[in-house]
Amino acid sequence: MRKIYKHLYKIGSTYAKLKVFNCLYPKPNAIFKLICFPWAGSGSTYFAKWGQSICDTLEVSCLRLAGRESRLEEPFAKDINHVVEEIIHALLPIIQDKPFAFFGHSLGSYIAFMTSLHLKEKYKLEPTHLFVSSMTTPHSKAWPKIPKLNELTEEEINSLLIEFGGTPMSIFGDEQILRESIPKLLADIHFDKLSKAVLACDLTCFVGSEDIVKDVEAWKDTTNGTVDIHVLPGNHFYLLEPDNENFIKNYITKCLEPLAFSDYF
Repeated sequence: MRKIYKHLYKIGSTYAKLKVFNCLYPKPNAIFKLICFPWAGSGSTYFAKWGQSICDTLEVSCLRLAGRESRLEEPFAKDINHVVEEIIHALLPIIQDKPFAFFGHSLGSYIAFMTSLHLKEKYKLEPTHLFVSSMTTPHSKAWPKIPKLNELTEEEINSLLIEFGGTPMSIFGDEQILRESIPKLLADIHFDKLSKAVLACDLTCFVGSEDIVKDVEAWKDTTNGTVDIHVLPGNHFYLLEPDNENFIKNYITKCLEPLAFSDYF
């Protein structure tokens, strides 16, 4: 009977992993895991494609949140704690045998940060490196103030999405796409604020030179590790520019490859 339970647990863990994380380019021989967290309203494909062009020593997976892609029929999450618990359940089988790092853009940075805290508090695990992009910390005074969404008009919701900075401006030019996208976007930003907390891993923050995000220096309060900040040309979605995207992927590779080989040997 125990063997049956173990087998069912393994099947359940595998299903959870495949449902929650998208790995388009599995690399069984990779010696480091890079877990990516997408921006508000986004799916997993953009970052999952990094696995094709990034070095062979790194395997890339990207978070797939409820309510999109293959999880389209699932209700959107409205509680960050529920989101993190689901991520951890699916993540533990992925990171149990190899070192790992997190990369998040915009709201994805917040989810990556929260997941890092949960891993440290509950499992004594941390990413080797936390890469965040276009987001300040939840304890910063620059953290976006989110009002009660059910009390806002459509125009006010649009203004909020622009202020929050996680929505491509092209969406606002197409009313049909905007109506379809708003539920996902609102579900993604309806998370609670978090008080300041401390990690031990190294952290790098990327931000666009014309980004609306302020006070990225606040990330220095969140970890005892080394903190680097890189300003790249562009707005909140600066990373969609090929030169910036390549810079980030090369930077991540240079940070992680030495660590991967030191742990491997």
